[in-house]
Amino acid sequence: MRTKGKSTIVWILMGLMVLGLGGFGVTSFSGGTTEVASVGQTKITADEYARALQSELRAFQQQTGQPITMQQAQAMGLPQSVQANLIASAALAEEARRIGVSVGDAQVAQTIMQAGAFQGPNGSFDRAAYAEVLRRERLSEAEFEATVRDDEARLMLQRAVVGGVTAPAPLVDQTARWLLESRDFSWRELTEDDLPAPVTEPDEATLRAWHEANGDRFTAPETRAISYAWATPDMLSATVQLDEAALRATYDQNIDQFQRPARRMVSRLVFPDAAQAEAARAQIDANEAPFEAFVLQRGLTLDDVDLGEVTEAQLGAAAEPVFALEQPGVVGPIQTDLGPALFAVNAILDPVDVPFEEARDDLRAEAALSAAARLIRDRTGDYEDILAGGATLEDLAEETELELGRIDWTADAPAEEGSIAGYEAFRERAAQISTTDFPQLAELADGGVFALRLDEVIPPTLRPFEEVRDAVLADWREAEVQRQLLAAAAELRLEEVAETVTPTPEVGAEPAADTLWTAETGLQRSDWMDGLPPQLLSQAFALTEPGDADVVDAGDRVFVVRLDQINDADLSQSDAAQVLDGVRARLNQSLQIDLFDYYARHAQRQTPVQLNQSAINAINAQVQ
Repeated sequence: MRTKGKSTIVWILMGLMVLGLGGFGVTSFSGGTTEVASVGQTKITADEYARALQSELRAFQQQTGQPITMQQAQAMGLPQSVQANLIASAALAEEARRIGVSVGDAQVAQTIMQAGAFQGPNGSFDRAAYAEVLRRERLSEAEFEATVRDDEARLMLQRAVVGGVTAPAPLVDQTARWLLESRDFSWRELTEDDLPAPVTEPDEATLRAWHEANGDRFTAPETRAISYAWATPDMLSATVQLDEAALRATYDQNIDQFQRPARRMVSRLVFPDAAQAEAARAQIDANEAPFEAFVLQRGLTLDDVDLGEVTEAQLGAAAEPVFALEQPGVVGPIQTDLGPALFAVNAILDPVDVPFEEARDDLRAEAALSAAARLIRDRTGDYEDILAGGATLEDLAEETELELGRIDWTADAPAEEGSIAGYEAFRERAAQISTTDFPQLAELADGGVFALRLDEVIPPTLRPFEEVRDAVLADWREAEVQRQLLAAAAELRLEEVAETVTPTPEVGAEPAADTLWTAETGLQRSDWMDGLPPQLLSQAFALTEPGDADVVDAGDRVFVVRLDQINDADLSQSDAAQVLDGVRARLNQSLQIDLFDYYARHAQRQTPVQLNQSAINAINAQVQ
């Protein structure tokens, strides 16, 4: 089945105002007058293309978590994809115009008023927000409302094309049966202990041949010899001078971390009168109902009655009984300004009393790091001036606090804590720098700075046999064990298939237990077998007749699976109704998407398309 996101054309139509609202922050290109393309009489303006392109770039960055340049986007074909989507949308708008499909002002107004981008704090349409969004986009109300009208017309066209399209009932039933079918099967895992003879040790010639034939497994990755100079707050913190007054001031500024009175985490439930409060307290004491039950009875949530952390001074009349509790519980009823209330003490938080003398060491370490970070920040300009003057990293390290280092870096090397390779900023720069680049200062996440130089690029190189002999032996042995296990499993499979007649046990005798095979019953395709590879279950469902067996090669494990029974799905069961509904909805959606996709492609073929490539190139050069 195809997913909802299969057709980009339908995504455009269902997005409504994505093109109009998706690119906040994009400046106007020629005031919207320059056309980048036309489909019949329907135009695609420069602003529309710029907004759509910026929106696509932003969406890609959000999905990958990485910034993307326009050059990278063009290499991946993102601008071409945006152009194709806009042309498809314009072709449908042109088709709607040609056959006279349009919507009235009432529908346009309703769509705009329901758009989340135009809603105020109370959830209703905010005229000021509407005007502000259009102002930022440099769109007039007439232009935007025309866009909404076109979108609504295309949606109307879509509903007319795919309305009433449903999947045939036999197809729905067959798909549901396939999903709900279960199987009984048995499996057996073969290990090295099951081999008829131990694996013999290979000779040197065999190992050398294996090393050459599988060189990719013993090849060192590209290595970059990098020199760097760096400084971090942690490296300089020991040299920072701190006076006692500064530490005392830091302590006083963060006194809430060191001096806090006793607190309680409390919930308060107010009742209309004392009688109801007393009755609720009696039920709580008798363990007939918990405090939370009365909260729900009043139509409230636990958040509604939660007071959070409170001190004795904040509770007023309830302070004494609440703070008298030595463990969580309920007190009251207590008369409050809101009426009689029960107080539930959910947690008891002891007072915090850390004198300055005890906090001094931690304060000193934290203050030293902050001071070192400020020192680095203040001297960053000096570091940059030294590099700009043509100094080498060695000169920079000699003249400043930065320390010189060297590393043989590979892209797949683990990020070691305490090493410069543990910083993402260093790894990104190390992967991009070339031998012709001059050292430039860059920041680290903890407030440090660094500059690096690529001294040499060592291409991927096959490691000498003598250096990796142990790894070659282990690799050969693993492959040989797997080969012999697969051969043994193939023989066992043939034995299982040939064993079609099972001796009938004597009357009254218990059947002999087969300790080598594990039986599974009633498993469906979507089930999960804990501790076993997924190939085992999928192979069990690939078998077609009870008694069939097959070998399962799971990479580093070998199994033989035997099909015992196929259990047809019963669609009359209550739990099958939800599956049937889901299958029907997915098939209906897939058919509708396909049908409308074909219709949209037909509309494009029937209408001439013209591209203004110079305008497109100009926008591609400006959008970043």
